[in-house]
Amino acid sequence: MFEKMNIAIVGFGNIGSYFYNVLEKNKISISIKTGKIPIVKYICARNINKKRLIKIPKSKWIKNPLSLPLLDDVDIIVELVGGSEGVAKKLVFSALKNKKHVITANKTLIAKYGDVLSRIAEKNTVNLEFEAAVAGGVPIIRSLKDSLLSNKIYSIIGILNGTSNFILTQMEKKQESFKKILKEAQLKGYAETNPKADLNGEDVMSKIKILSALAFKKKISQKKILMEGIENIDLEDIQNVLRMGFKVKLIGKSILKNGKLLEFVYPALIPKNNYLANINGVLNAVILSGYPVGQSVYQGEGAGPEPTVSSIISDLCSVLRGNIKYPFGVSSKLRKIIKSSNYNNYRTSAYIKIDVIDKYGVLSSITNSLAKNKISIKRVIQNPNKKSKTATIIIITHKSLEKNYIKCLNFLKKSQFVLKKPVFMRIENIWW
Repeated sequence: MFEKMNIAIVGFGNIGSYFYNVLEKNKISISIKTGKIPIVKYICARNINKKRLIKIPKSKWIKNPLSLPLLDDVDIIVELVGGSEGVAKKLVFSALKNKKHVITANKTLIAKYGDVLSRIAEKNTVNLEFEAAVAGGVPIIRSLKDSLLSNKIYSIIGILNGTSNFILTQMEKKQESFKKILKEAQLKGYAETNPKADLNGEDVMSKIKILSALAFKKKISQKKILMEGIENIDLEDIQNVLRMGFKVKLIGKSILKNGKLLEFVYPALIPKNNYLANINGVLNAVILSGYPVGQSVYQGEGAGPEPTVSSIISDLCSVLRGNIKYPFGVSSKLRKIIKSSNYNNYRTSAYIKIDVIDKYGVLSSITNSLAKNKISIKRVIQNPNKKSKTATIIIITHKSLEKNYIKCLNFLKKSQFVLKKPVFMRIENIWW
């Protein structure tokens, strides 16, 4: 007979109910592969009386989630509440302190408190598993913790948010506005009612911080990073960059250079024939560069219950097998604080779109401003609108320093001939 391990699920929305369903269907298979029988002992949800497609025995429901870590008949807690504070934080801290294994899909919690939580888990010899927190069903976290543990990783770049990637893909494909495609994403369940964190880059920021900690064997940085989202990108920008041979993708990027760290989140122009440019819809992809592995590419579904639950089940199997591991691959005592490099000295080429009053001397004023700030122009396109007596000026630059762009853009925003805030996007020259 296999030994039983009791599970408590906290949070029973789309992910929680799908996890329960998959686990019940695959219980025998999982037991044979792990040597343990997973039993869902308790379920906790905000609304127990909500109509659900799955019938749950009344004996499994429990009202107070914070009572679960204190119960002797609970071995594993699966936290699917979300958020870095409130119930999720109290539950996970209490569970680990009371020697319960924890599985979570909560990237904001791990990004904020992962260092403290990992120390508690190590002290109490229990697992803290969070594969589902980054890139859905892509096994990037397990790869960094296990398969690539002996490698020295230099850089991470990837598409880590399925919602934003779906929106950018559909805007390009259907030639429709940001607002219209966002509504489509919400109807299909790819975007939340309040999609702010997906659109402004916060979601990717949490994920890139987690990946950096794993890849570089470091503490999670709590400093602000360079973060920009896609909420200000319009259809005109999508059309412009397509004509110039690029696609727009929201990327997360982390580089370790000369012992210092650079972490970014921003919409980037990527050449059309590039690998990342062709990751479409809700797909996620991550490219790691290191030694001796070289470059490794990971791709898969990044949004929806199916890929998320696949990762949760993977974490569960690891716990059932009795693999007590360091949450971040190495002991918390060995993970160091890495200082951040100065973003002002980051060099990149860029796309700048400026809507202006169409009159003599405007273009020369813009080019002079760029020249004064040591920004070299590679290409200029001017699209006049005779009816409104306005023009759109599009500039592709050679590589320049971040601080030069900031200074120049601040000047242009205040210029009388500039009609609205210029659009600025960096260009990524990825060889894949």
